[in-house]
Amino acid sequence: MWRMTLLEQLEMWSYVATIIGFPWLIITFWLERKKENINDQEELFLNLSREYDEFLRLVLANSDLQLMSKSSQTLEGEKAERRHIIFGILVSIFERAYILVYEDAMDKQTTRLWKSWDDYIKDWCSRDDFRAALTSHLQGEDADFVRYMNTLLQLLPAGFPGENSDRAGI
Repeated sequence: MWRMTLLEQLEMWSYVATIIGFPWLIITFWLERKKENINDQEELFLNLSREYDEFLRLVLANSDLQLMSKSSQTLEGEKAERRHIIFGILVSIFERAYILVYEDAMDKQTTRLWKSWDDYIKDWCSRDDFRAALTSHLQGEDADFVRYMNTLLQLLPAGFPGENSDRAGI
């Protein structure tokens, strides 16, 4: 009968640990990274959603501008200036969402997150007053975002009731 010395037993266990442990470690690391990426995406989406919620509170605080109604009205003076600034804030939020969420090749999770933002953007782009303000607000913005917005404006006719227009940007 063959007897192993302590040194031989330790050597055998080191091989077992290497053969089983190393692949297990790689798989565990890969699964943890994947979970972290999903958590990071969800946190990013929640932060962007909070920004949009804050924007909606701003719209509510400026209800005299009737920014949630689908009919555009001509505003003058201080009201026109407030609406222009509010649209600038909205474009900034949309650009941030585009830069942080949109990718040319998106996985299922990223696509799900992006579709919400795409709906918001389309809904606002259906407004004539927002479309008119975009020219000045897109100057100096991210080139890919500007291209996306211009393409969207060409594809989406003015006054088009967006797919989710009943959501009124919510």
